[in-house]
Amino acid sequence: MAEKAHEGEKVIATNKKAFHLYFILEKLEAGVCLVGTEVKSIREGRINLKDSYAVVRGGEPLLLNCHISPYSHGNRENHDPTRSRRLLLHHKEIRKLIGKTQEKGLTLVPLRVYLKRGRVKVELGVAKGKKLFDKRETERRREADRETRAAIKQRR
Repeated sequence: MAEKAHEGEKVIATNKKAFHLYFILEKLEAGVCLVGTEVKSIREGRINLKDSYAVVRGGEPLLLNCHISPYSHGNRENHDPTRSRRLLLHHKEIRKLIGKTQEKGLTLVPLRVYLKRGRVKVELGVAKGKKLFDKRETERRREADRETRAAIKQRR
């Protein structure tokens, strides 16, 4: 379910589980404050978004539980893999996110990490959790689409 990368973007990691667990209502792009070994490790593709999420604390957006493995050629100055990382957004976007996350049931989920003009960016999604029947319905719809594509392909 990974989206196609726009021109000049290189997708490093996607959070496939987020699309299964949440309805994505809105997407936005954010920069991330990283140290040097984290950037090098991300360029190697050693990042995991599986259980990560974002919050706004004290007017500052943070990315939590995002695991960036220690850099393979790093020394004792290597970074902590699961530290909280600051997200870089405009004040207007931060105020909008504060309003959205205070609504009941909405959360911020990182959807993908990519490089854009040499900078690491995170695509955040304002998401609402799916119930079990919603997950089943999505799976049924996906299966039906797959079957129709196969039938069309077989007719040709």
